Amino acid sequence: MAADANDIVFTTYSVNENIFKGLYDVTIGSNLDSNGIFSVIVQIWNVYSVLAFILSAIFIVGLIYAYIRYHEFGEIEHHFLHDEEHRWQELHGTHNHVEHERWHSVQHHLASENPNDWKLAIIEADVLLERTLEKAGYAGATIGEKLKGASIRSFSTIEDAWQAHRVRNQIAHGGSDFILTQKVAKETLIQYERVFKEFGVFEEVHGGGHGGGHH
Repeated sequence: MAADANDIVFTTYSVNENIFKGLYDVTIGSNLDSNGIFSVIVQIWNVYSVLAFILSAIFIVGLIYAYIRYHEFGEIEHHFLHDEEHRWQELHGTHNHVEHERWHSVQHHLASENPNDWKLAIIEADVLLERTLEKAGYAGATIGEKLKGASIRSFSTIEDAWQAHRVRNQIAHGGSDFILTQKVAKETLIQYERVFKEFGVFEEVHGGGHGGGHH
């Protein structure tokens, strides 16, 4: 019977019966057997494997990028410390005077009640350690490289240097998250001082400053 003007014809906005037919064919109409189920599982596993591979590749690239940026930061920090050292020399004069003044500054910061000053004391002592190793002829772009080129036969306090330098690295990389007690700061500076005494840094200073800054 032909539709008149009052009839509603479901065309554009009607539900497409092909959708239901497709769902039926995929599920009930397919009569999946064990081989069919296994095939579906294999396809799902293949999709999962591809996604896992892509995510793993992204994570690996991220780790490589972070590693490169970490070393770039180390180089920047190294140059910054060298620049600070040159400014210190310009302000305070000769090398020996610089070393004595810096150690006096280290002791002054250690005597403070402010934990940030304790961290600053260790950072300044580490700069003095780098100068000491350079003057002793140990090669390397960083303190770590200089220490790796040393041996206990020629450097009896090398373990003190390593341990003190590790604390400095924890301060530099840990930021405000790294908690430094005054006790640890004093022990670390004693380790630095043992190294300085071995290389004669404080020969002109009474006791190498030992005592007033550590008690």
